[in-house]
Amino acid sequence: MSQELPPSLQLMQVMFGFAPSRAIGVAAELGIADLLQDGPKSAGELSRLTSTHERSLYRVLRACASVGVFSEDEDKRFRLTPPAESLLSDVPGSLRSFVTLMTNDFQYQTWAELLYSVQTGEPAFDKVFGTSSFDYFWKNEKAGKVFNDAMSSNSAFSSAAVLEAYDFSAFSTIVDVGGGHGLLLASILKKYPRLRGILYDMPAIVEAAADLIQSQGVADRCERVGGSFFDSVPAGADAYIMKHIIHDWNDEQSLTILNNCREAMNPEGKVLVVEMVLPEGNEPSFGKFLDLQMLLYLRGCERTEAEYRQLFGKAGLELTRILPTRSPFSIIEGIRK
Repeated sequence: MSQELPPSLQLMQVMFGFAPSRAIGVAAELGIADLLQDGPKSAGELSRLTSTHERSLYRVLRACASVGVFSEDEDKRFRLTPPAESLLSDVPGSLRSFVTLMTNDFQYQTWAELLYSVQTGEPAFDKVFGTSSFDYFWKNEKAGKVFNDAMSSNSAFSSAAVLEAYDFSAFSTIVDVGGGHGLLLASILKKYPRLRGILYDMPAIVEAAADLIQSQGVADRCERVGGSFFDSVPAGADAYIMKHIIHDWNDEQSLTILNNCREAMNPEGKVLVVEMVLPEGNEPSFGKFLDLQMLLYLRGCERTEAEYRQLFGKAGLELTRILPTRSPFSIIEGIRK
């Protein structure tokens, strides 16, 4: 946002933030980036390929181009820009599924009830849909696919960033706590062939992870164990990694998870939490708005460094360092006190 604008116009730009978000979401749903992969196309060509209204599609793409997502040339043809390339379906770090999730109808219905969450401290999602978000995505096939696809694409991006930023060579066994279908753990095991891993999540989830683990060629070094991290975690490992887990839960629940990891790990073991770390004060941060997403959907939150230090301390852990990655996420490392 240009600081040269009068304050009232700066505020007006902020208030229209939902508009570019939804326009980009429509472009993602329609697969516009994929259609432009081989070169620029006019709105007429794109409307025929997507079965949409030509003039209306042009207006959406023109708006997207005004914020750098696609560009329009003098012949009114649209082409990819670097941000638009992130909407391609089959590229490393694709955000198409994530954008579709973040601009879906259930997002807007939930965000419309932000005041409810502010007044009560309760998830607005539960009020709107009559059930928790986890149960909703589990039972609603269409919405569940949108959610799972987004989490998978996000996991691929953040997993690569974690591998670049952290050296796992000192470990012999690592437990991926709440590791889902195992992409992060499989990526680590592929890079470190002497390392063994345990994928730990709910029984149905780790059962469904078999194909991915097998396809990555690490099945002989990766054990799949079902259970709840609120009850216990597999014992005797050197490292316990949790990617996008702790931010789902409030402090009391997070302490339970961290305590279980501390009690289970080897004496010299480490806990590795992969999450956003919020900057203090007025510094801009995507994480500060993701934090509102957690308020609306769950009972968790994003945390500052000071809050993570306090949380680790209450769990009997010493926070030893925070490693930034090329993604918005950091690796928060802790050892037993």
